Amino acid sequence: MTAILRTPRLLLRELDIADLDFVAAMLGDSEVMQHYPKVLTREESEAWMRRQFLRYARDGHGLWLVVNRHTGVPVGQVGPLIQIVDDKPETEIGWLIHRPYWRLGYATEAAAGVLDYVFTQLGKPRAIALIRPVNEPSQGVARKLGMTPRGMTMHYDYEHIVFAKDRPDTA
Repeated sequence: MTAILRTPRLLLRELDIADLDFVAAMLGDSEVMQHYPKVLTREESEAWMRRQFLRYARDGHGLWLVVNRHTGVPVGQVGPLIQIVDDKPETEIGWLIHRPYWRLGYATEAAAGVLDYVFTQLGKPRAIALIRPVNEPSQGVARKLGMTPRGMTMHYDYEHIVFAKDRPDTA
């Protein structure tokens, strides 16, 4: 698979159906999914992946697989997503790291690479992250990226803080 971007420790690439075992294990983990509506079954994980394939075709991007460059082991999914927030399209940076790889800085490193991609490759004037108020670790990642809270919104029936960062040349 072709790399979309590289960071010092990570490679981000499009998902492939061969990644289903990893994705199903990650999305089937109750701690990983604690801020989502539910843990996903293998079949639901495959549907999750197919939604990413549709995003790749429609938007040119979506959640990408994050792989440790030195070991070749997948550690999570991070990427830009088009989300409708308060009736307008926004470019969200989403991140989800599998539990064995928490607290190693992978979410911040991968999301920083995606943030740069959103600004330089996609030319977007701003990027957001939708984070539930109880999800303090993700709020920490957003703050490390230089994102700040810009308000609240309902997204998939849950209240979310809208963290955002403007492209430096548009601020």
